[in-house]
Amino acid sequence: MARAATTTDVFHAIAEPRRREVIGVLADGREYAVGEVVLRLKMPQPAVSKHLGVLRKVGVVSVIKRGQHRMYRLNAAELRPVHDWVKVFERYWMHQLGQIKERAERKALERMVSMKDKD
Repeated sequence: MARAATTTDVFHAIAEPRRREVIGVLADGREYAVGEVVLRLKMPQPAVSKHLGVLRKVGVVSVIKRGQHRMYRLNAAELRPVHDWVKVFERYWMHQLGQIKERAERKALERMVSMKDKD
């Protein structure tokens, strides 16, 4: 079976780990030239340009031309479908975190009791 094009939707676009790194660079809301992203990620310029192009096609990244530079900025709102999908699983994570917290508190209490018994 042929693999779906990475440019079909945001899920396919961010499935590539290096694209998520590019998004991480742009996450502060500032505009970046390709060269700045290259320096931050220590990735070859053609690869960065390719990843930015894919992210741009799905709307996650926008570009404007400033003089000789193309400046890229994250359109975080376009990641909303990913957020909404992942949010469904939040109650599972919260349940797991609640159990971890309970165990940690129980262990801490047991240690305090055992230390008092030694005194």
